[in-house]
Amino acid sequence: MAKAPADTIKYNIYAEITIDGVVEKPDVVGALFGQSEGLLGEELELRDLQKTGRIGRIEVDIKTKSGKSTGTVIVPSSLDMVETSIIAATIETVDRVGPCNAHIRVTNVVDARTSKRKAMADRAKEILKKLMHEEIPESMELVEEVRKSVQLSEITVYKGLPAGPSIEESDSVIIVEGRADVLTLLKSGIKNAVAVGGTNIPKVISEISKAKTTIAFVDGDRGGDIILKELNQVADIDYIARAPPGKEVEDLSKKEIIMALRKKVPTDQMRNGSRPRREDFKDDYLPEPEPIMGPAPQPESNPSDLRGELISVKGKLSAKLFDADKNLITEVEIKDLINTLAKVQPAVVVLDGIITQRLVDAASRALVKALIGVNTAADIKNTYGMSIITERDEQVA
Repeated sequence: MAKAPADTIKYNIYAEITIDGVVEKPDVVGALFGQSEGLLGEELELRDLQKTGRIGRIEVDIKTKSGKSTGTVIVPSSLDMVETSIIAATIETVDRVGPCNAHIRVTNVVDARTSKRKAMADRAKEILKKLMHEEIPESMELVEEVRKSVQLSEITVYKGLPAGPSIEESDSVIIVEGRADVLTLLKSGIKNAVAVGGTNIPKVISEISKAKTTIAFVDGDRGGDIILKELNQVADIDYIARAPPGKEVEDLSKKEIIMALRKKVPTDQMRNGSRPRREDFKDDYLPEPEPIMGPAPQPESNPSDLRGELISVKGKLSAKLFDADKNLITEVEIKDLINTLAKVQPAVVVLDGIITQRLVDAASRALVKALIGVNTAADIKNTYGMSIITERDEQVA
């Protein structure tokens, strides 16, 4: 008998058989072929279908007990769904095996491709699990290794001290404690740092601090205090930046590093105990030279006289810009005010909005003498000597 190739099997017919007598496997197979003969015509004759491989080898498992035989029958089929269902129904018509009465009941018809798909899915899960637990961590380790090698290749030596590659050409320098701090800043794209290597500050630090704008970036602990004290004694430090309390520079994230540098404080303010001033950094985190801010020129006339102009802008989300003689220069929308200040440089600004620290900073750079608005924000820390007047005629010197 021909056996259908395993890769062509579409369905498996499963049946249970009960026989009133003792029989063997060949007896059951013979009964299936013999009693189905002539029922379905030549096209669905079981013997012919098996010869052509459209029906596979019939598997019979028989057990005998107490004079009766029971077992299972499996019929592989490469026919289509309809023809396979007909063959399954034909098997159930067999009522005798040899001289014994028999009963066959089809319990299931299973799509062999479904079992293959399930096996494929189970195997795919195993492969994916292995990939996620073994291969991916290795890939991440490779990425991290490459990243570290690039960072290590970027770190240089400046006159014997660990430093970033931009230390010589940069107009400013960030002084940190150790090599690990320099590497941490490199990860954040800051390439103008140099490490002092401890409390014994090298002479080269004193020299570079006199030639460049210098920022001391120290840890937020007692060690940072000691380094800072030593630096102030031997170097010309322009600004001081600190890690958050209890943290070291090498443990900071990129965001924490940038925030700490933005909050740097001029050394003279730190010494005098005055309030720190908010500073702006360029995109490459190199500090701009600090403008020398003298006392703001006093307006020739009281800017409060223009407080009535608030009525004309209120509800319009606009601002009016006046010169020193209180002549209107232009009127702009609030959203364009900060960009316009640098171009127009008015003496007084009247705006339908809240006066914020950001606006005060921009107005100071534009040499504005007075800001008149609806109210002031709570976070204003430095007015640069500018007059700030509100709707209630509150004035902040």
